Amino acid sequence: MQFKEIVGQQAVKQRLLNTVSENRVSHAQLFLGPEGSGSLALAVAYAQYLSCEDKQPEDSCGVCSSCRKYEKLVHPDLHFSYPFFASDKNDTSLSFIEQWREALLANPYLSLDIWRGYQDAQNKQANINIAECHQIIKKLSLKPFESVYKILILWLPEYLDKEGNTLLKIIEEPQPNTVFLLVAQNQDQILNTILSRTQLVKIPGLSYEEVRSYLVNERGLPNQTAEETAYLSNGNLTEALGMLQQETNSFHADFVDWLRKCYSNKGLEMMKFVERVAKAGRESQKNFIRYGISYIRECCLLLSDAGNLVHLPAAEKETAQKMAGVMTLDMAEAISEVLEQAHYAVERNANPKILFLDVSLQIIKILHFKILPKGNQYI
Repeated sequence: MQFKEIVGQQAVKQRLLNTVSENRVSHAQLFLGPEGSGSLALAVAYAQYLSCEDKQPEDSCGVCSSCRKYEKLVHPDLHFSYPFFASDKNDTSLSFIEQWREALLANPYLSLDIWRGYQDAQNKQANINIAECHQIIKKLSLKPFESVYKILILWLPEYLDKEGNTLLKIIEEPQPNTVFLLVAQNQDQILNTILSRTQLVKIPGLSYEEVRSYLVNERGLPNQTAEETAYLSNGNLTEALGMLQQETNSFHADFVDWLRKCYSNKGLEMMKFVERVAKAGRESQKNFIRYGISYIRECCLLLSDAGNLVHLPAAEKETAQKMAGVMTLDMAEAISEVLEQAHYAVERNANPKILFLDVSLQIIKILHFKILPKGNQYI
């Protein structure tokens, strides 16, 4: 992967290029950025640049022997470590390397949910186990095979439990020309002993315009669809790309129809809606709820006399104005809270039929009976 393939992040790219041109390549770096910011893609592009045999001022050449191997993720001096769903205590990342290459080549803006889909995860928890730590030490105890650098990209070190302390010595005193690139999303969940031994590279979330421009110019989306998707994704390109796989056009009509059924307390029609949405896939349910959260927040802006901040398309904005006419700000905030809890539950595989029935009943209490929640109780 080359830097030019990565959306935005020009300042970060330049900083990484400078470390090479100024001979300041730190042996342990932490790429810290939110999901969808491109932190994993940047780590791969940086590794490719370090190993490139004909470095250009702003990118790797893309045609040398090293770059061609990097494009397929098969360079002998490039190693990966990542959380996996082990079925045996002796499993390591090498047990899943083919799935990993397939997933990363298909989508460099990888998330743990997407990665889960490439494995037989069942109900197992992702982690980086002690066997993997020993495998990392074994791989990095050898000298580089072809390149100047031997590079390990460790994705989501948050999943290293106390076993991660096994790596401290090799991180602190690695073999010459060995580079650790840790790619993380949550600094607070990383072992402090590892955190203190790395140089931090902060990667910001993408801007609305960067996501919108990418969707229009690279994905060929109509401008209106791109604007809506960019706004809903909130700078998360992983989320934006996921939305493209779903029937996003139906979210607005379905969500408003759902609210109207709840407002009118139409029990039988609401049950039909619950039956239908429960049959949708988990990702579709998550995107539907995510759309609802964003839509209700737009209603909150309208109710707060901040309509100039609303980014909805004209037709949807008109509907939002009508919805704002039948609810108060407290009611809108209560519905938003209910939806956020529902999104959390869907991510954890809650029974969709029970979940959406419960959410519907809570919204009925808020909209029809005007009973606002207080904590977990209604007053």
